[in-house]
Amino acid sequence: MKERPAICLQGMISLLVFLLIVGLGFLFLRIIMTPFFAIAGLLWLKGIFIVGPNEASVLTFFGKYIGTVRESGFWFANPLASKQKISLKVNNFQSPQLKVNDAHGNPIEIGAVIVWRVVDTAQALFDVQDYRSFVHIQCETALRRLASHYPYEPHVPDEIALRSHPADVAAKLREEVQERASIAGIEIMETQLSHLAYSPEIAQAMLRRQQAQAVIAARQMIVEGAVGMVEMALRKLETDGVVTFDSNSKVALVNNLMVTLVSEQHIQPVLATAQVKN
Repeated sequence: MKERPAICLQGMISLLVFLLIVGLGFLFLRIIMTPFFAIAGLLWLKGIFIVGPNEASVLTFFGKYIGTVRESGFWFANPLASKQKISLKVNNFQSPQLKVNDAHGNPIEIGAVIVWRVVDTAQALFDVQDYRSFVHIQCETALRRLASHYPYEPHVPDEIALRSHPADVAAKLREEVQERASIAGIEIMETQLSHLAYSPEIAQAMLRRQQAQAVIAARQMIVEGAVGMVEMALRKLETDGVVTFDSNSKVALVNNLMVTLVSEQHIQPVLATAQVKN
């Protein structure tokens, strides 16, 4: 089922024609034809309808789809056709917070905001039972499927994850929902994750893991920096001829510098002094 324009007339023109015919009928045949004109007038008035801004009217005649009127205004169409209004405005809804497992099997909570609108009125009304409910259910289904294909956070370099790549995940979610909603004549305009968190039962354990990873990363950076500083200090002292080191002296200096630079505690230097004999 595809949308097509309905055959209709401007409502004001049809109203003037109706008044003209009724006036002539009452003027010349007011006695014999009065019941006929009364019935015809009621049918004629039934064919007049109004379409508001960002609204459409879908016409069916004895169960057969005959077209859609999208242009706002005052219109006249087949009086025996039923006319059903449908909104063309942009809609949005926030999915409930779903509890699912990510790609690594960790239970997480996830939610999304979906922005959508009707682009084919015939498909929306006739191809699905309730297009609004259809969009909501398909969005939740797509969100569950998406969450099961990506980890909550990356574990290897350049891995796409829910937490670290929100734009990529949102684009994939929009693609998934659009594929499902196209059968109902729906355009998915935008999708964004509105909620993302570990489930309460594992949240504390995951927080400790993140803290441990942060400590390891910080320690690695400190050690790399300390090694560079020690190397630079030894090279500078030897190049400038300030002091000449043998192997034991280098080991002692490197040890002292590394302890000083890497230790989290405040270091008290120990100065070597020579004894003076009387």
